[in-house]
Amino acid sequence: MHRHRRLVPTRSTLKLTHKPANQNQCHNRSNQPPASGSAREMDDEENQFIVDDVTKIVKDTIEGLLTGNVYQQEKVNQWSASVSEQCLSALSKLKKNFKYVVTCSIMQKTGAGLHTASSCYWDSATDGTCTVRWENKTMYCVVTVFGLAI
Repeated sequence: MHRHRRLVPTRSTLKLTHKPANQNQCHNRSNQPPASGSAREMDDEENQFIVDDVTKIVKDTIEGLLTGNVYQQEKVNQWSASVSEQCLSALSKLKKNFKYVVTCSIMQKTGAGLHTASSCYWDSATDGTCTVRWENKTMYCVVTVFGLAI
């Protein structure tokens, strides 16, 4: 089976100084349900990056680890590693034929902005990315997941 891959810019700009209406940015054509037809539908879902599933995993992980905490510089490395590792663990339990890349940035709320950009060479029919932003009174946590079908 020949897979069509192309350079797909997936740029995200997050201004952490103001709360945006939509805190999450996701890129994947497969957000829309596949064409009806039970076998095709199940096969498509098995081979696509499902943004809703990934977003829920990331939000649940962040909330489980960071809710109730106050920003402490000495704990940021531990927190960001734990968020990334637990997201990867939960994503692997989806039992999908994907490789995942998870990045986690935690920063103190000081009024500074954060801007990120990425570009990916992938199959836009199956692969995708999702960025989830979480915050409390003292910190921001931004997690990006890239899902690449194998």
